[in-house]
Amino acid sequence: MKIAHLASVHHPFDVRIFHKECQTLTQAGYDVVLIVPHTHDETVEGVRICAVPEPRNRLRRMLCTAPRIVWLGLKEKAKIYHFHDAELLPWVQFLRLRRCGIVYDMHENVPKAILSKHWIPPMLREMIAGAFKLAERVLLAGMYVVFAELSYQKDYPWVSRSAVILNMPRIEALADVRESKYTVPTVAYIGRVAAIRGSLLTLRALHVLWQRGRRVNWECIGPIEGSHERELQLLVNTLGLEGVTLRGYMLPSEGWRVVSRCHVGLAVLEPIPNYFESYPTKLFEYMALGLPLITSDFPLYREIVEGSGCGLCVPFGDPQALASGIEWLIEHPCEAEAMGRRGREAVYARFNWDAEAQKLLSLYRSLLSS
Repeated sequence: MKIAHLASVHHPFDVRIFHKECQTLTQAGYDVVLIVPHTHDETVEGVRICAVPEPRNRLRRMLCTAPRIVWLGLKEKAKIYHFHDAELLPWVQFLRLRRCGIVYDMHENVPKAILSKHWIPPMLREMIAGAFKLAERVLLAGMYVVFAELSYQKDYPWVSRSAVILNMPRIEALADVRESKYTVPTVAYIGRVAAIRGSLLTLRALHVLWQRGRRVNWECIGPIEGSHERELQLLVNTLGLEGVTLRGYMLPSEGWRVVSRCHVGLAVLEPIPNYFESYPTKLFEYMALGLPLITSDFPLYREIVEGSGCGLCVPFGDPQALASGIEWLIEHPCEAEAMGRRGREAVYARFNWDAEAQKLLSLYRSLLSS
């Protein structure tokens, strides 16, 4: 039974798409093809990757790459098409010509995300978000929608067929990641690097610690736009910081090993709508790796952190508070280790992919039987 996953924005080895959903389906006996921008065709861990050329810019991706992905998907003649990016919505309408199941995996609440997109002029954001809402309602009519966050449902009461499949970590992928700690206290961040995700805040907090006579290094892992990387390097030089490593994108298995060597995991995101109501995957990855956390003081995050006793919450935008949180965890290694242990136990007990995988398989069974 062939299943085609379509993605135009994401990396071919995206954790949710490849390592969780595609591999879960492959292990369940489905024939899975992932059509995605990549350098070459290959089969990895049972998932066949069908590559399209990587686009040079955002506009070319929307107008050229997206329709090419859908065209290749049509040629696969799959029973179910599972697509992951909103820019594919207009093009997947052609899939309706085939008698097949179509699933939209909503990784983010796009209308809310538009309100904080830096590349959209601020005066146009409300209008574009409103127009997208209307288009989305038309284009999604009759499709099955997978919500990656529970909070998305309230904004889509008109979606008649849906499931919530949370982005929880795969325990088996993280269980054996155990590395010796760095000798110098080091904080970790893994994920897309941006100011709204706490990059500038982290540098300013490290400067506060430096002024207090305490050196703390930073391992920053994840894709970063060239302009923002230059902005961070300039701030590092201006503040006279040392021990800041911007590693860029790494395969998850490689990134987790670097994170495992660190002492504290950071998830200090700005309180914009999409972050305020969504679980950051990195939070659960830090917990699975046994790191104590410092997160933004959002109710959703606080419920996890304080409920599991696995870290600290600080107000976003306050480098002094973030610095104090890092300093406290470094000065109290026994308590920090206990937090890391409790976080790992919570992930094994509650916050893992096993239950979400069963939801995914149940969804596919229902689509194939209808």
